[in-house]
Amino acid sequence: MPWRATRDPYAIWVSEVMLQQTRVDTVRAYYGEFLRRFPTVQTLAAATQDEVLGAWSGLGYYRRARLLHAGARDVTARFGGVLPRDPARLQSIPGIGPYTAGAIATIAYEVPAPVVDGNVARVFSRMRAVVEERQQPATARHHWATASEVISHGSPRVLAQAMMELGATVCVPANPACGECPVRRQCAALDRGLVEKIPAPKRRAKSPELSWDALIVRWGEKLLLERRPDRGVLRGMWSLPLVERPRRRSSTKYAEYLKVPVSSSEPFGEQIKHVFTHRVWFVQPVIVKPSRRPRLGDGPTPRLWVTPGERPTNGGVPTLTEKLLEQLEWDR
Repeated sequence: MPWRATRDPYAIWVSEVMLQQTRVDTVRAYYGEFLRRFPTVQTLAAATQDEVLGAWSGLGYYRRARLLHAGARDVTARFGGVLPRDPARLQSIPGIGPYTAGAIATIAYEVPAPVVDGNVARVFSRMRAVVEERQQPATARHHWATASEVISHGSPRVLAQAMMELGATVCVPANPACGECPVRRQCAALDRGLVEKIPAPKRRAKSPELSWDALIVRWGEKLLLERRPDRGVLRGMWSLPLVERPRRRSSTKYAEYLKVPVSSSEPFGEQIKHVFTHRVWFVQPVIVKPSRRPRLGDGPTPRLWVTPGERPTNGGVPTLTEKLLEQLEWDR
């Protein structure tokens, strides 16, 4: 993984933020390009939020990008663009918590700071056969104490990454490669036949569900996009106009939203299910034919027209929008 070959604290910071709640293969596709566009803390701090969100488009969880951007500005203002080596000072930066601070301090600066993420917590839980669910997460104090003990016995940089990669590549949640594990002889869960029971399955509350109609509004060779409000899910991102689905679809509802008469409307293609962290959206594309061209300034948020293959340059385009455009075959 490219972020394991660097000692640059900024590059390590970027990788750790990207890896939060995102698969390694997905991060690999974005990491290099993001650093080419913003190679230093200062260049990231000097960028606009729209530019940062644009480079982040497709990675999801856009709050991470906003915090990374705010953090870069803070580092530039308070620390001259150089990330500090002290974990406590690192945690004073927006978006940097105990884990990220530990990762930067150990990997970049060889500071013996404990590092515990979900992968490390799983390794420790299995090695000690921790069956109590409340004691298994990365927030458990005993995991941090164990990490401090481990990291004191050699190179902090090497040992921190070894713990992370052991959980990411060998001691994985399901079907772990116990036969390849270098600490299998010290693993109490393996000895007691508890590997598949640790960690305990998470009991998730049912996520709230919302249904939307995504309005497909064409005028000639152009398609209408609008910017989501600066609050809530996908805030500040570009999307097809989204109208909360009424009990009974009506062109009048769409006309009221678009501020223009609508001659007809009909559902198009398949409904898209899009899962966020704490909610689920069901989005149905709807072809809407206006009687005249909608004015860009009439919407509740900024609007623009795009041609096939074109994307807004002043903000991010989320995966949901790309799914809708793909179903519409807009870029073909």
